[in-house]
Amino acid sequence: MKPATLAISVVLALLAGLFSAAALAGLEALAHRDDLNAAERKKVASVLQPPASFSKPESFELMTAGATTSRASPNRDAFSHSSANLSFEQERDFKLGNGLFRKLWVSSPSSTQASDGLGPLFNARSCQRCHLKDGRGRAPRNDGKADTFLIRLSIPPQTDAERDAISRHRMLAVPDPVYGGQLQDAAVPGLAAEGRVRVGYREIPVRLAGGETASLREPAYEIEKLGYGPMHPDVMISPRVATPMIGLGLLEAIHEGDILANADPQDRDGDGISGRPNLVLDETADKIVAGRYGWKATQPTIAQQSAHAFSGDIGISTQIVASPWGDCTDRQTACLSMPNGVQKRLGAVEAPKTVTDLVNFYAANLAVPARREIDDPQVLRGKRVFHASGCAACHRPKYVTSRKAAQPEHRFQLIWPYTDLILHDMGEGLADNRPVGNATGREWRTAPLWGIGLTETVSGHTELLHDGRARNLLEAILWHGGEAEAAKQKIVGLQPDERAALLRFLESL
Repeated sequence: MKPATLAISVVLALLAGLFSAAALAGLEALAHRDDLNAAERKKVASVLQPPASFSKPESFELMTAGATTSRASPNRDAFSHSSANLSFEQERDFKLGNGLFRKLWVSSPSSTQASDGLGPLFNARSCQRCHLKDGRGRAPRNDGKADTFLIRLSIPPQTDAERDAISRHRMLAVPDPVYGGQLQDAAVPGLAAEGRVRVGYREIPVRLAGGETASLREPAYEIEKLGYGPMHPDVMISPRVATPMIGLGLLEAIHEGDILANADPQDRDGDGISGRPNLVLDETADKIVAGRYGWKATQPTIAQQSAHAFSGDIGISTQIVASPWGDCTDRQTACLSMPNGVQKRLGAVEAPKTVTDLVNFYAANLAVPARREIDDPQVLRGKRVFHASGCAACHRPKYVTSRKAAQPEHRFQLIWPYTDLILHDMGEGLADNRPVGNATGREWRTAPLWGIGLTETVSGHTELLHDGRARNLLEAILWHGGEAEAAKQKIVGLQPDERAALLRFLESL
């Protein structure tokens, strides 16, 4: 069998649940890596082995993102530095992209024609308003402000055509017929916003071994001040906070075969972990691929993720999502009657390719900060606990990126994102009960952990998980269930000093 044919057969077998990661090891090492020769596959397989000892750091562990790693001081700008291996000309493009990422869009018509096109319904006026300091969003405040938070909306499929489109991965979800795919809490002058969200919490005590206790806050959401009448009676909602921007280009550079090899949908190896990829449509290439971005891995590329954010969050059209009215629906006639920002001299969309290319380059090259205190005895002890508890089964520590990655600076880099980029059942406690693509209402993509220890430094808070309900790392762990239940229970049963070491390790990432 030719190597290419073998790689394809392995991928298909993985998708069918016939091979687990353990079974794959019995085949040619990393056979799916068509970007590597036999000697390179053997070397990479060796590099990716889990640590045999926790007495000292692993080789190159300090450089979380390979040659792209930022060695700048870990201050509030820690997530805003460019990849360390960019050329002078690329640094220029990065800075131009940064300016466009921060650009405030305005409603049409305006004298600043290159900035026309905001909304008409929107959540933010710029990318930076959601991703403050390129960091992590947080849950709404008591005053209802939700600048870095939004609510996704959908309804169950209503027709055979919709069910077929979802089954063939041509559609992720059916939007609410009035309010669309997400709730926009702002609007241009003369137009009503769609509504606003309020959140309340119920405290749930959790007893831990060693006499310690913790408390989890369970959120309850209310959508009020609806501007366009009632929602569909079967509407499903899912709260989301903005995700950190660092390392996105490197996640795109991970070989798709490595993502598929993480899957074990039938739990053939019996470890209780049965993750699977969210297969989604690459709208530019018109093919079905593994999703990588978003809380449920619903987008496959930075370009597509950015285009949908431009449309849904800001109401700006791009080549990929070309409607100048953003998420306005057919029933929102007042919204569709508003002027848009398309300028013929600039092209057929409000953000032409010259703009989106620079924004995408910026997003692809926000550097991951270097690790800290990697040789501290408590950090090393916490790393051992991380592996012994089973956390690394989903939060896969490291990869070697593809030699065929689109950007040369991202190729063949040893990176440490701590994610498998696939979906896992996280239990009823974290369920949003809203299917999207392959993902059920209980499934979430394993979130990358790189940079998580700098959340408070960059974003000014320590709120974690998809809706910011966890107020710290320990609470985030204690919300894990489903496939992660066994690992969580091991951590609950640890003595306090071991739990403290685990948290210290996570803070070093």
